[in-house]
Amino acid sequence: MSNFNVPKREEVSAANQAIFDNLEKAVGFVPNLYATYAYSENALGNYLALSNVKTSLSAKEKEVVNLAVSQVNNCAYCLAAHTAIGKMNGFNDDQILELRSGKSSFDTKLNALAALAKNITEHRGATDQGVIEEFFNAGWSKENLVDTIVLVGDKTISNYLHKTTDVPIDFPVAPVLEAVVE
Repeated sequence: MSNFNVPKREEVSAANQAIFDNLEKAVGFVPNLYATYAYSENALGNYLALSNVKTSLSAKEKEVVNLAVSQVNNCAYCLAAHTAIGKMNGFNDDQILELRSGKSSFDTKLNALAALAKNITEHRGATDQGVIEEFFNAGWSKENLVDTIVLVGDKTISNYLHKTTDVPIDFPVAPVLEAVVE
């Protein structure tokens, strides 16, 4: 059981209250994990700035990375959130499960991206050269590689925050990923 309660609006700083208000308007609610960042005066704003930076990856491509990284890090909260966001970006349930495994049989370019995100996360940045070559061979650029690494870091921060605090999941729970035969 977690020692962390999800802070309420009145329990956070004025700056974080303003961010809560903006999230409420944009998303319809303040996700529990975002609220947990608000224990810090600066972390919520800093994290949202990082996760909303300009990138060479499309919203759909970002979800490929988010799903693969969250699966490797076994973050139930982020898997739930990014399953919902993945559906909003056009992926179906089977595709989401496949992307979580670091693969995409339905799109060669996304396959290379999912494999890269999984490998970077599994090897803590000591990425296999063959995976990098496949990424470039699929048509990705060095800019895409750097932006993917930044996104892996972004998602890992949230994965770690949830794994440490274990705040309640406020998205539909993602299905368990069955073992994938290599």
